[in-house]
Amino acid sequence: MKFTAAGDMIIQRRIYEGYEGFNELAPFIGQGDARFFNLETTLNYEGETCASQFSGGTYIRTYPEILDDIKPFGFNMTSFNNNHALDFSYGGFLKTLECVNESGLVHAGCGNNLAEAAAPRYLETPNGRVALIAVNTNFDPSMMAGEQTGRVPGRPGVNGMRLNKHVELPQADFEHIQRIAKLTNINAAKEITRKEGYYPELKEGFCELGELQFKVGDEYKFVQALNETDMARVEKAIYEAQFQADYIMVSVHSHQLEGDAKENPSAFLKDFAHRCIDAGAHAVVGHGPHLLRPIEVYKDCPIFYSLGDFVLQLYSVELAPAEFFAKYNLPADETVHALLKKRSKNFTVGLMTDPRMFRAVIPYWETDGTKMTKLVLMPIEMKMDGHKSENGLPRRSYNPEIYEYLKNMSEPYGTKLTLRDDGLIECEW
Repeated sequence: MKFTAAGDMIIQRRIYEGYEGFNELAPFIGQGDARFFNLETTLNYEGETCASQFSGGTYIRTYPEILDDIKPFGFNMTSFNNNHALDFSYGGFLKTLECVNESGLVHAGCGNNLAEAAAPRYLETPNGRVALIAVNTNFDPSMMAGEQTGRVPGRPGVNGMRLNKHVELPQADFEHIQRIAKLTNINAAKEITRKEGYYPELKEGFCELGELQFKVGDEYKFVQALNETDMARVEKAIYEAQFQADYIMVSVHSHQLEGDAKENPSAFLKDFAHRCIDAGAHAVVGHGPHLLRPIEVYKDCPIFYSLGDFVLQLYSVELAPAEFFAKYNLPADETVHALLKKRSKNFTVGLMTDPRMFRAVIPYWETDGTKMTKLVLMPIEMKMDGHKSENGLPRRSYNPEIYEYLKNMSEPYGTKLTLRDDGLIECEW
């Protein structure tokens, strides 16, 4: 079988017909039997639904008709399970779900309840049946889909992967945290509630300072670990898909990092990807941080820790709720222009000013059964300048910096990249 994939599509406006770049991208994407992208927007009309009290960073929405502009690229699988899925509350979420359902794109990760959101979805192709499972590690707790009971309907939302977090400290610092907590009474209300039975017991060996948990360790470390209940749900979906599909692809939206560089995937994400493949998945397609992360091949299965962006149009937001203006001390009747200008410090900081966010790759891989036998990457770049209709749209790139950047970060994972004469990147493992 053959596969192609793209990363985050933060699309905020219609794509004009015949834009420069399309004619090179569409044939490359079209080689795959399964062709995936991450839809990072909500689909609804102005005034159709209220905004949430929170957003994924920017309140993102656009017109449902943009799906008509996306499909000519050749994509046939997607997910909108990401941190923006409920930017416009449940109304916006359900409208997006309706539009994607009607589009004919196979999608996973979002549903009317947790069972729907967690379920594998299937693409029929002449060369085999492909399952898609989609997971998200970046979400407000209210975004998590709810389980259905015999008498209470489930809650719409995303298939979330919660994280168990704590800080490890040497003994002396741990005792110092305990002393601060006692002197400030920061935990007093929680402890009273805990004694009354309304709050879970603190695990043995841990202490708290507000919302942070601490334990004694040999070194200073911020630990993020997979929630085993959520991981078991993903593994169960993979098990089900093994019976139904020839090939299983897991989409994961994850911003968290290891250390102090955005390019470094978190330890839990590497654990998640390996466990998915150990459970029977055949590819893990990551996105979320809006830049490239390493490529690893594990048991002859590809792991793309982040494919970067495919479309990036954060400066094309047309409207915003009062909460977004208030966050930057602006009145609700101010312009979006003024809002984004203030947030970006006069357009000098943020994703839209960082060239790394505008450089990405589209992988094409082939399999013999379920094991990958070939992996080739097409470097792409999004337009950072030019006229407004072109800003953020992708085109093929011959910039060797993309190759060098990805090569250096992937080598420690055992993946060797070679730049071909035609500008594509060949991968060996």
